[in-house]
Amino acid sequence: MLEVKNLQKQFDGRQILADVNLTVKDGEILSIVGPSGAGKTTLLRCITGLETPDAGGFLVDGQPFNPQGTDTSDAVIGVVFQDFNLFPHFTVLENITLAPQMVLKQSKEEATQAGLKLLDQLGLTGKGDLYPYQLSGGQKQRVAIARALAMNPKILCYDEPTSALDPNLRDNVADLLMSLKAQGMTQLVVTHDMDFAEKIADEMYRVEPKS
Repeated sequence: MLEVKNLQKQFDGRQILADVNLTVKDGEILSIVGPSGAGKTTLLRCITGLETPDAGGFLVDGQPFNPQGTDTSDAVIGVVFQDFNLFPHFTVLENITLAPQMVLKQSKEEATQAGLKLLDQLGLTGKGDLYPYQLSGGQKQRVAIARALAMNPKILCYDEPTSALDPNLRDNVADLLMSLKAQGMTQLVVTHDMDFAEKIADEMYRVEPKS
């Protein structure tokens, strides 16, 4: 379980987040919603360690947690970025296996075996030798999810998972997130798409713009 306690963040004197408190329960999906500019992505970046909050903190399973801490943080929170952030000069399988080898110190054989299993699980069997430019948007997203899952995170976070995809793929994304939930994955989803948020979420947290 992830708990965010009294989180605050300012940019150039403007309050973006003020005393944010939320909980993501084990095995559930929390959707963070709100209008553009309200601070949804800033909140996600603080949770994932990409931004430093001005005040507040985090607990994972009741213990203090620093998202910007040591390499162990990589095994706690995984991130699927809005634009996927795949390495264009690496194959699909290389994208998935790089971090487990470098951070988790897995052997190449171990990382490859796990990567191939993830590709099968996410409907990408036989795509391991392709490069990102050879994939559709939906396939790139699944590779990005596989790359995050390869780090064995406790919590998987998504930044606007439907925004870079055709609208008709929204239900496919929802089905994928629900299948991961069925396997016990705790997930946090930032989205402006209220219909999508309501479809997938066990709980909703709304971020309001500050005056």
